Amino acid sequence: MSELENSTYQRPAYVTFILVLLVAMGGFIIIGPMLGVLLAIPFTNDGLVALLSKMSDPIPYPEVKNPYMIVQGAATFFGLIVFPALYWWAIEKKNPFKEVKPVHPFLVGLVLVLMVSFIVVDSVIIEWNSNLTFPRFLKGFEDWARNFETKAGEVTKFLTTFDSFSDFIIGIIVIAVLPGIGEELVFRGFLQPTLYRATNNIHVAIWFSAVLFSAIHMQFFGFVPRMLLGALFGYLYYWSGNLIIPMMAHFINNGLSVIGIYLYQRGKINMDIEDTNAAPWPLIFICAAITVILLVQFKLFFSSRNLPAA
Repeated sequence: MSELENSTYQRPAYVTFILVLLVAMGGFIIIGPMLGVLLAIPFTNDGLVALLSKMSDPIPYPEVKNPYMIVQGAATFFGLIVFPALYWWAIEKKNPFKEVKPVHPFLVGLVLVLMVSFIVVDSVIIEWNSNLTFPRFLKGFEDWARNFETKAGEVTKFLTTFDSFSDFIIGIIVIAVLPGIGEELVFRGFLQPTLYRATNNIHVAIWFSAVLFSAIHMQFFGFVPRMLLGALFGYLYYWSGNLIIPMMAHFINNGLSVIGIYLYQRGKINMDIEDTNAAPWPLIFICAAITVILLVQFKLFFSSRNLPAA
């Protein structure tokens, strides 16, 4: 957060917030996918029109899985990394990667264990949120949201059916590496400090960024657990002052899911990672205790080095 204290002139925080969000969403939803389609054409026998038609409903067309992944990867790479970083550098006159620093080896293991324990605890919220019912007057919205999420889930299952090890590697890159970098760069690296400057309240900044982070995924029956995940990333960034920490945590969270899906499909494990049922309660209590202890240790680790702490 040193940028907030050391900079001279700064654009009004609400203006920066809106511009960053517009750049990121415009790149992620429009420009990134357009570039991705152009990059994907050499990897398919279809022309542009046929490819776009198949990608609008990809499940009957397994041949478009890799092109679809290219488009997804391009949307994240350009929309959440390249364009926002260029904006931050060219318009805000700040180094977009200033808060990306080397990581102490101790932290790698700590964050790995923390994420595993948090995932177990979060399974309770995942089960509750996935079974959430809306009031009667919101029945139309609930039906639309469930239908939307069902279709999104079908596409996700289509993309994460790994027929080969190379498919698995592509999945790791597109689902874990690129989102881990891009989403953290935008939501924790750019938006969270901007909201902190606007509100002068780090907790408001962290939680509002987490709400936005969850909202852009457009998965209403997974909104709360993803919001909690975003808040966790936010506090890890604030306490450490190092953007690589939430990037690493995000990568671990997504990467463990991809690895679990791959191993389950290969018959190496019996646990279906995509199952929304909560973990056994004894395990949840144990992991909750581990999560709290590790968060305290993480905060103390950086407090002892005179870094910002809430």
